[in-house]
Amino acid sequence: MTTTTQLCTFRLDALLFGVDVAWVREVLRWRPVTRVPLAPPEVEGLMNLRGQIVPAIDVRRRLGMPPRAVADRPLNVVVQVDDDPVSLLVDEVGDVLEIEAAAFERPPETVVGPARTLIRGAYKLPGRLLLDLDVEKIVRPVSRDLVQVAEEVRP
Repeated sequence: MTTTTQLCTFRLDALLFGVDVAWVREVLRWRPVTRVPLAPPEVEGLMNLRGQIVPAIDVRRRLGMPPRAVADRPLNVVVQVDDDPVSLLVDEVGDVLEIEAAAFERPPETVVGPARTLIRGAYKLPGRLLLDLDVEKIVRPVSRDLVQVAEEVRP
């Protein structure tokens, strides 16, 4: 019996990424965000999700990739980390793929910079490579920084 994993996939430029579906709460079209003074650069801002304030993290910035064109609006992959929703801003959302766990490999040597520590590994798919992002490593340091900013600006 083979073990499989399900990944919610999305694109940033020509790269295909995925996160374990267990983290994903929902996928949404672009929503306006409110900038946060003194927030880390990867925090696009805060968005209102049915009355709940949710930080929006630009995954491109988090990975050290070039910014998307101003006219291109990102999509939201809302993940749940420590009972708190966080929106991951991505270029395009793909399918949920069920992949054999045996196909998992360590991150390719070509992955360098900040992305190297944020990618769990890769799956070789026919004609493409799927990079598996570590949701906790993407979100937690940014969440800690936001808490620190909130404490600094509190009257």
